[in-house]
Amino acid sequence: MLYDTIRWEEKSLYEAAKKKGVDIENIDIKNLHISLNGEKSYEGKIVLQRSVSYFKSLHATAALEGLGAHVINPLQAASMTGNKLFAHMILEKAGVRTPKAVAAFSEDSAIAALEEFGYPAVIKPVVGSWGRMIGLLREKDAARAVIEDREHMFPLYHVYYFEEFVQRPPRDIRAIVVGDNVVAAIYRYSGDGEWKTNMALGGRAEVCPVTKDLEDICIKATKAVGGQIVGVDLMESNKDGLMVHEVNNTTEFKNTVRVTGVDVPGIMVDYAFALNKG
Repeated sequence: MLYDTIRWEEKSLYEAAKKKGVDIENIDIKNLHISLNGEKSYEGKIVLQRSVSYFKSLHATAALEGLGAHVINPLQAASMTGNKLFAHMILEKAGVRTPKAVAAFSEDSAIAALEEFGYPAVIKPVVGSWGRMIGLLREKDAARAVIEDREHMFPLYHVYYFEEFVQRPPRDIRAIVVGDNVVAAIYRYSGDGEWKTNMALGGRAEVCPVTKDLEDICIKATKAVGGQIVGVDLMESNKDGLMVHEVNNTTEFKNTVRVTGVDVPGIMVDYAFALNKG
């Protein structure tokens, strides 16, 4: 198991593996060095990729896959899910319902795009997590102030990605997919005064029933990005029903386990071990 930050999830996966008698080695990706010339030197190894850093995770996955390892999730999934624009396009191509979105590549084109797209709109960095640097733009002056600020940041933030502000209940859904199964799902409610539903921002969680509609769209999204173990985040649009707004490559599931009681880490370990036996 590769990691860069030891969260509750990584501890629970390690403990689940030891309980099941599965040999598991924890490796801090910051200490990883790989010879890129050893042909199939990782043949037969199963790697649970749990690194939070998108760029480190992506490149380590590419190296290990190239040397024969079976990485969960594979390179395509890591690449697609870690970039919101990439993910939107591949989900759109697969016919998965997603929020409407628009991209722009300069300050002027971003403002022009928003004028055509309409307000309110949500600005998101194409690479990022935990709700950071996501903003709700209600009108042109606010949008220009945010965009001008981002023009002074790293060039990655000059790729502008905007989504429609979906009219929905004050919650979203986090579903955990392992293989071809949605093993558990929770509602995540916004905290006081928040429109975002990230648990780190004071939201609360409740059990969400896994309906046939929920299962179908989650499996379709997972297959579209090439994932094996992912978290699918969905919204319940008042107009269009369930839609996927994010697929998470190294998904967090602490609150899902706490609320549902489902042994998510045990299911993940069983899945990975079955691949190893195969």
